[in-house]
Formats: sequence, C-alpha cells, structure tokens
Amino acid sequence: MKASLPLLLLPLLGGLYIVYILWHVWQILPLPVWAKWGIVFLMLLCFALLVPAVLPTVDHMPMWLAQGVYAVGTSSLIISLYLFMGFLLLDIGRLCRLVPASFLHNSKAGSLTVFIALTAIFVAGNIHYHHKQRQTLSLQTEKALKKPLRMVMLSDLHLGYHNHRADLAKWIDLINAEKPDVVLIAGDIVDRSIRPLAEENMAQEFRRIKVPIIACLGNHEYYTGEPDSEQFYREAGISLLRDKAIDLDGITIVGRDDRTNMRRQSVEMLTDTISKAQYTILLDHQPYNLEATEQAGIDFQLSGHTHYGQVWPISWVTRLLFECAYGHHQRGGTQYYVSSGIGIWGGKFRIGTCSEYVVADLTSTTQSKPKP
Repeated sequence: MKASLPLLLLPLLGGLYIVYILWHVWQILPLPVWAKWGIVFLMLLCFALLVPAVLPTVDHMPMWLAQGVYAVGTSSLIISLYLFMGFLLLDIGRLCRLVPASFLHNSKAGSLTVFIALTAIFVAGNIHYHHKQRQTLSLQTEKALKKPLRMVMLSDLHLGYHNHRADLAKWIDLINAEKPDVVLIAGDIVDRSIRPLAEENMAQEFRRIKVPIIACLGNHEYYTGEPDSEQFYREAGISLLRDKAIDLDGITIVGRDDRTNMRRQSVEMLTDTISKAQYTILLDHQPYNLEATEQAGIDFQLSGHTHYGQVWPISWVTRLLFECAYGHHQRGGTQYYVSSGIGIWGGKFRIGTCSEYVVADLTSTTQSKPKP
C-alpha cells in the first residue's frame, strides 16, 4: 500500500496542476464569461488529447486526424509546463509586491504579455528544433586500424506521426553529405507505431545510404512492438544488433538490447569472447551504469534516450538522473557520447537543448589524418 501511494497521488497532482493553469487563464483574460468558458474548454480539450495521442487508439484514426491529435496532445504537455512556470513566477512576483495584483486579473497587459512571451518561446523552440546541429568528435586509439573511419552517429529519430518522411529525407541528405564509412544509430528509430512509417514507406529513405547502418533497439521500439520494429529494420537495410557483436573494417561493434528487456545480457557477457586487440564500440540506448562499460574494456559507447530533457528545465532533471545526460564523457580509458537525438518525442520544440547528429573520425595514432 505504501509503495502504491505515490502512484495514487499522481492523478491528484496532475489535476491540481491543470486547475492551477486554467484558473489563472480564467482570471487574467479580460473577456466576457462565455468567451472565458470557450477558451478554458478548448485548452482542456488540448490537454486531454495527450491521452489518445499516446495510446493505441490513435492508430485507428484517419492519418490526418492521428497526426493532428498527436501534435496537439503532446505539444500541450510542454506548453502547459511553461504556462505553469510563468504563472508561478507571476504569483511569486505578486507576493513579493513586484507584480501588481491587477496584472493577473482581467488584464489586457497581463494577457498580452503571457501570450507574446509564450509565442516567442515556442516559435523560437520550433525553429531551433528544425536546425540540426553538426557535432564533431575526434577519436584516437593506440590500437591498429585497417584504415581511418568516419562514422555518423545518431539516436532518437522517433519517426512516426510527427517526424514524417520529408523530415527523414533531410536527415539522410545530411548523413550522405558527410561521406561516412558507417552509420551508427543508438535506438528509438521508431516513435511508438509502425503505421506511419509503413504508410509513408520510410524504409526506402534509409536505402539511400550506401554504407552499413548498424543500430540497437531503444525503449520506443518495445512500445511499438519488437517484431514490427525488427521488420522495419530489415526493410530499411539496417543491421540490428540485439546482444550481438560484429566485425566491421577491423573494429568491433556491439549492440546491446534495451534495458526494457530485463533478460538482456550484461556488458561483461557481451564482451567475454571479444578480442580486446580491436577497437570496440558499444551501442546501448540508455546511458545507465557507465562503469560496466569501463570495466569491460570498451573503447567507446554511444547512447541516446535522454534527449537532454528536450526543453529547459527538464534538462536539469536529466543531469540529476544520469552520470552523463548529454555530450562527451570519459571514464578511465573508455569514452562515451550521449546524444540529445536528431529527432524528438512529442511537440517539436527545443528550448535550451539541440537536435544533433555526430560526425566522429576514428584514427590510430600511427595512421594518417581523417578526411577533411
């Protein structure tokens, strides 16, 4: 009973959260009562659309409706966060006598301020999301390599009702422009349903990449269903590693199953039969227990999952939850990169974080410089 108490409190806290926002909207709008009711009802409907957006019911809707429900429902979650923070800040300002009470009650100035601020934040956040940042990484090893390797690394594409084939096509163009030797994807290629990927034939876009694509599963492939996800990987020409290792151009790439699978192998078991003489890369979607990778003698680990919170201040939360929530990290002789992802879950907003792809050049200290 004690263990279930926090879960029982979640609906109550969620309800209070929504009531707090809607009450402030009602108070601040300088409109007739009927108009206030209309706006509050519309907002409540947008918040409610989050439920069908994340349930299988969305798969039974017409595609245009499913895309709209997903976009509105998931975006409202992020917008509500900023409404909550904004009204909380104004309440604190009112209590400290920095904000007049009239600014929050039937106020044109207050309503315009909140509307303009939110519009500016989310328009900028959407523009920032669509700008994919190119991160570079220089990896050197004393181990022998057959040749220098250029690797494009991605995670968290979340292809589905919001990231469409047109989006994927732009990302594939970015990848091909780098002329990589291999493409590595650290999970969550699929968002939560295979339907939009199949209807738009997104697998065909991946076929435009003419070098090996190697990936591991993420937690969202499990939400989608592993059999459907694996079928898409095959159609797309992606080599899926589920607790397996392969040799590629003289390096070893290990793909670990997602931690959603409670029976997945440990890093120690996966690397038990691997030659430590070769440079070894581990693909593991969720960056937990980084010490295990170090202890196994892995040279480099690529992860994703965190999205670095997608928006501030959730980025602060991810920093508390993970040893490395984003970017380059090192423990002993093992290097790590946790990507914030090229795609996104839910609303297409990046606030205080970025969408990215990583171009990593791997060279041996005894070999020539990487490609320009």
